[in-house]
Amino acid sequence: MNWSNWVFLGIGIALGFGIRRLSARRDPTSSSSVGLSYSNQNAPALLQQIKQTQMAYYMAREMSQFKAGFLARTTHVLRSPLNGLIGLHQLILSNLCENPEEEREFIAQAHERALKLLKLIDEILNVARIEYGTNKLNIQPLSLVEILQQLHEVTYMLAENRNYPFLMSPPDPEIYVLADPYWLRYVLVSLVESSITQMEEGSLRISVGGSPTDNLVSIWLDVPTHAIPLQEQIDLIATDNKFSQQEELKSSLSPGMKLLLNQTLIEVMAGKLEVFASPADSEPSSSYTRLQVSIPRVIPEVEL
Repeated sequence: MNWSNWVFLGIGIALGFGIRRLSARRDPTSSSSVGLSYSNQNAPALLQQIKQTQMAYYMAREMSQFKAGFLARTTHVLRSPLNGLIGLHQLILSNLCENPEEEREFIAQAHERALKLLKLIDEILNVARIEYGTNKLNIQPLSLVEILQQLHEVTYMLAENRNYPFLMSPPDPEIYVLADPYWLRYVLVSLVESSITQMEEGSLRISVGGSPTDNLVSIWLDVPTHAIPLQEQIDLIATDNKFSQQEELKSSLSPGMKLLLNQTLIEVMAGKLEVFASPADSEPSSSYTRLQVSIPRVIPEVEL
């Protein structure tokens, strides 16, 4: 065998190895079988994650649409006590009072409604001033156990009087959050009281989530879905005669308005207020919604 035959033999061997390697790359049987078995094992978890993501998207979209009508809702809330105030003044100016005592009574009622209207305006303005930095927050490390204990002491009687079970899972005593003590308690109390007021049946549960490595601590409030005011509707073309006396006398922020104000306060404290379709550990047949308040975690020793 001369040298040219050796050259051709070497080229043939090289081509053979090259074709074999190329065919191995194109043959997906080995890799696909491994990937298929892996995907089959993780399919239920992926489907559950996709479902939770879709629910979170729908709830976030409803929250965004609800917040878009903030001005209309503010106008509606302030209009009711103002209508009552104007009506009482019209009675007095038209000399429709039977005697000076009745006129004085109408003046007293008008004064009371004016004070309620001023209180509503102040409540909205306080949140607006905090949002735009006019009113400074007193941000400091807070023990989450103490905050939740104070919350339970303030609100448990309201649930007790209505025969609604109020469960609270105490968090780790070592958990501290960075927030304003007054406004954090204000938000939590407002969320619990508003939920209890809107509830028709069911129970409430407060728990804490998040791992030690997370930057945020999540406070979970699980309440019946019907107690969440995302579906709150407002008739923007309602005439004056559609406002009942009971609605005028109520003169308080609606649950939806309170939810928006609370969301604004939490965002100013570098946190988040989110609404989820249902807690992950709830029963499939239950119709509960989770309000999640996320607050920055802090280690006091490190901060000091």
